[in-house]
Formats: sequence, structure tokens, C-alpha cells
Amino acid sequence: MRNRICVELRGRGTRLADGTRRTLAARMARAVVAAGLSDVELSLSLSDDVELHALNRAYAGEDHATDVLSFAQAEGPRVPSPGRRPLGDIVISVEYATRQAKAAGHTLIAELFHLAVHGLVHLLGHDHRNAAEERVMFGYEAELRQSALAAGRIGTVRTVAGPKRRL
Repeated sequence: MRNRICVELRGRGTRLADGTRRTLAARMARAVVAAGLSDVELSLSLSDDVELHALNRAYAGEDHATDVLSFAQAEGPRVPSPGRRPLGDIVISVEYATRQAKAAGHTLIAELFHLAVHGLVHLLGHDHRNAAEERVMFGYEAELRQSALAAGRIGTVRTVAGPKRRL
């Protein structure tokens, strides 16, 4: 069985250029493989500042828009089950990502991929609450992105072992 990446456009996210959704799904599929995952389903929603503001207020207690939020489908140990395991949901504000891409001087697809991998690594249980966690998490994200992008050019994906975490 293969991984499944579902990319949904809603709100102002529906104004993306043709092919952006397919490109992002393909890159994320390679990032998921690079993370060593198999038989998982990942939902990626491309939305707007209004929705991310509401979600951030409701689930994180913060009253402002943000770029990306992740919602795990399961907390704690994973129970083996037949078929694909739902990994979780990643919601990205295309408006926020557009501003960040412009400020950083790179493309929107590069920013969306960066944010989607960030969300994926959160779903894998990592966080950046302090400088040490941030170094580990951001380093792992960079390795996943690099492996996924290289795989798109050469056709193979190198699995990137996740950093060891204290539970």
C-alpha cells in the first residue's frame, strides 16, 4: 500500500496557479517517504489568513493569523491497523505564505513546501519550544526537504532518520 497525500484548496487558497497543488503533493509524497513513513494518509489544506486566525485562536489560544498549523490524528503510541493510517492535517495560509515568500525572495511553491514539511515534522512529534529543540527540528526539516527535492530530480528518495527525541 502507498502513502496518500490529499491537498485541498479552500478560501483564498483556491487562487493558486495551475500545477501548484500537484507539485506540492508530489514533493510532500517524497518527503513522507524520506521520513521513513509508509501506508499513511496526510491531509494538506491550503487556505487563508481568516481560517488560520480562527484555528489559531480556537486551538492554540493565540489571537492572530499564522502560516501553518498541524493537527495530529493520533496522540501517543500508534496502534497498528489495516490499511492507511491517518497521520494528520496540515493547514497553511496561502496569503501568509505569499508574504513570507516575497520577503525571503523565493517562490510561493518553495514556501508552501517549506511550511508543509514543517507541519509534517510537528505531526511526527517534534517541536521548537527552545533553541535546542529548534536546531534539531529545523535541521531535520532541511534534510527532508533536500531529500525530497533531490528525489524529484533523480527519481530515488533517501530515507532521513528522524532525530532522537525524549518522550
